[in-house]
Order: sequence, then C-alpha cells, then structure tokens
Amino acid sequence: MNFKDSTIFLVTGGAGFIGSNLCEAILSMGNCKVRCLDDLSTGKWENVDMFIDNPNYTFLQGDICDFDICARATQGVDYVLHQAALGSVNRSIKFPLLYEKVNVAGTLNMMEASVKNGIKKFVYASSSSVYGDSAELPKKEGIEGRSLSPYAVTKSTCEDYGYLYKSLYGLDTYGLRYFNVFGKRQDPNSEYAAVIPLFIKQILNDEQPVIFGDGMQSRDFTYITNVVEANLRACKATSEVAGQIFNIAYGERTRLIDMYNTLTNVIQKDILPLFSAERVGDIKHSHADITKAKELLGYEPQCGFSDGISAAIEWYKSQEQK
Repeated sequence: MNFKDSTIFLVTGGAGFIGSNLCEAILSMGNCKVRCLDDLSTGKWENVDMFIDNPNYTFLQGDICDFDICARATQGVDYVLHQAALGSVNRSIKFPLLYEKVNVAGTLNMMEASVKNGIKKFVYASSSSVYGDSAELPKKEGIEGRSLSPYAVTKSTCEDYGYLYKSLYGLDTYGLRYFNVFGKRQDPNSEYAAVIPLFIKQILNDEQPVIFGDGMQSRDFTYITNVVEANLRACKATSEVAGQIFNIAYGERTRLIDMYNTLTNVIQKDILPLFSAERVGDIKHSHADITKAKELLGYEPQCGFSDGISAAIEWYKSQEQK
C-alpha cells in the first residue's frame, strides 16, 4: 500500500501485540515514519527495542489518560492508529472503573487531541464484544445486542464518540471491530492471555489447556496481517465513509474444540483438553459479516485460519529457541 514519503503515523499502544505489528508494517513501506505512544503498562519494551535504531521510528512513553501527552503525540501527525486500551472481558468485570478511565476517557483524549492538531484520519480499535447477547449470525454492523461486560460497554461508547467526532467536529474516524485477533507477539503469559497463544504455549510445554464451556462455542479467528491491512485501508478511505464502524475478520467460523484439535495436529502432540464451566461475559458464537469493510474500505483478508495458525505456531516455537 502506497503512502507519501515522510508520512507520519502515530500508533498508540505501539508496544503491544497489534500495535507493534502495525509499526513493523509501516516501517516496511518506503520512507514512512512511525511515532509509537505507549505507557508500557501492558506493552513490552522488547516490542519497542526491535525498532528503536530505525531512524523512521520514535518512541514516546506516556499515558493516553494524560491529555497533554496525547496533544504532544499528535503534533505533526498525518494518521492516528489508536490501539491503546485495556483488553480482556474477564478482567473488565473485576475492574470496571479502570476500564472506563483508560478505554473511554483515554480514547476521548486522543480524539480531542487529533481535532486540535488537524489529524487527517483517526482509525481506532473496537471489538466484536459490542455484539453482546445478539444471537444473529453472521454479526452485521447495526444489529447489536445488550453488552455482556464493561469491556464491551467501553468499546461501544468509543464507537458513539467516533460518530460524534465526525459529525460534530469533522474528524474522519473509522472504527474497526476486531474479531479474535491472533499472531506473532501476542503474549501467552498474561493471566488474561487470549486463548490461541495460551493454548499454543501450554501444548508446546505438554500441559493440558482448559476449555471454558463445552468447546462448541465458535469464533471468527483473525490473523494479525488481516488487521494490519484493515488499518492501512482505513487510512486510504474516503471522508464519505468516516464516522462508521467496520467488522474486521476473516469471515469464517471455527468452534473452539476444532481450533484446539488444529493446534494439536500442527504441533503433533496428543494432549486432551480439560473442560470447565463457561465464563461470565463470554459470547457464545461470533462470526463476522465483512461485506461492509470490503465494499467501503477495499478490505480483502488474505490469511485464513489454517495458514495463520501455522504461522503463529512457528513464531512461538522460534521464541522458545531463543
């Protein structure tokens, strides 16, 4: 994807999983520049250190809850890719006030700073969790249910602000509803680790992973390169489609037990999972209709579930050998 030389991207949460992959992709595009903003509360220094010697990369350590930091970070920037947030449905149930502060107030700070500094495009991470208890499949923008977690509420609220900042203040915002993203640099060691990196780590270590529920719940697992493409496509989108929300996924549905069996087959280990009670706040089924993103953003996901799983496993194996 072509951008003018010396185009400056601000990636918030750039030391995290998705953010660091965005930084890497942008640095590979000719002479574009990346400014990474991260407070390193969940992001990792190793995801900064790998780029720190690149003259087109700048790291700014700071908190999106500090408006002055947001204002400084957005100065002279062309595009904002806002990934900074607290993740995990389960953790948000324990800490709703913290999630409101970081995910909502922090995002509002970034939008306000972007208006003041004349940002061209503001692309931000939303989540499939906003579909809540809606039983409709595939999930389609505009048909949402009741939220099942504070995390989902924060993402839904940010979408409302995204619409308002376009309609009231003229900021071109694009909300990307990510569906179960996985891939290299996703942390398997956190207490709230996502299911794929956690299972890969456990299977590689000959441990028995725990599946919450009966394993029949389904997800639209989405490899990281598809998400990177969606962010860059949104930067190229017209102002006419700004203020809207877009499902970002591969567009296929995989049951958890089938995902687990794929992992054990690729890793070539015969380990049976353990089963436990369903977790509060979890959505039963998730499958994205990506028609809108295809039509309005030109989004065309290239990496499917099987290829993504193989690539992810190879990356985690390479980390064990270091």
